[in-house]
Amino acid sequence: MKLKDKVAIITGASSGFGKASALLFAKEGAKLVLVARKESSLKETENEIKKLGAEVISIPADVSSEENIKKIIETSVEKFRKIDIIFNNAGTFGPGNVEETDLETWNKVMNINLTSIFLMAKYAMKYLKESKGSIINTASAGGLIGFPQAASYAASKGAVISLTRSIAVDYAKDGVRCNAICPGTSATNMTEEVLKVPELCEGFLAPIPLHRFGNPEDVAHAALYLASDDSSYVTGISLPVDGGWTMA
Repeated sequence: MKLKDKVAIITGASSGFGKASALLFAKEGAKLVLVARKESSLKETENEIKKLGAEVISIPADVSSEENIKKIIETSVEKFRKIDIIFNNAGTFGPGNVEETDLETWNKVMNINLTSIFLMAKYAMKYLKESKGSIINTASAGGLIGFPQAASYAASKGAVISLTRSIAVDYAKDGVRCNAICPGTSATNMTEEVLKVPELCEGFLAPIPLHRFGNPEDVAHAALYLASDDSSYVTGISLPVDGGWTMA
């Protein structure tokens, strides 16, 4: 087992990349702290993991709140005594170019996609130093290349990549690694309405060399690699999981 007895906090764990990663981490021996806003879906993920025989707790929370982040860290340490892995996966999307994006939307996207990662690293770092742990951040292919009609989203994900590098440089001396995953267009709750429209689907598929959409398991396996000792000499990277889109 690649994560035997490791304690992992996963945000956005009720669906998509987060849920797939939680299930995979559980199969690989991790003890899990699941975080998401929607309590009913979060409980479903928790119950699925319990059936696998893994230790797990769930914390319904909005990760844009500093007090909630503190509670997540405190609860995790009270339960499991340590933190080895944080997968900052919670995210939201704000459509529109800069003229169409209002300040409320901009701030919401930045707080959930970016500020939550800063806060999680800030308050968990002393425990990650003790465990020589791993931080994994969900960025996006949209943070690597131009992304139309998504000014707040693309900006937040580009900033996630830069924050990832800063954390990696600052804490390498402490044995803490920090990396980002950059998914391309994937079949998740965020894209389900778009993927129902055939013309839009073809437009999204056209620039992808592998000519398929990603799935949550594609990202989960990338997260497992970055969480495990298999990537012990890897820090500061932004790993595209996008079917070749950003290199095409």
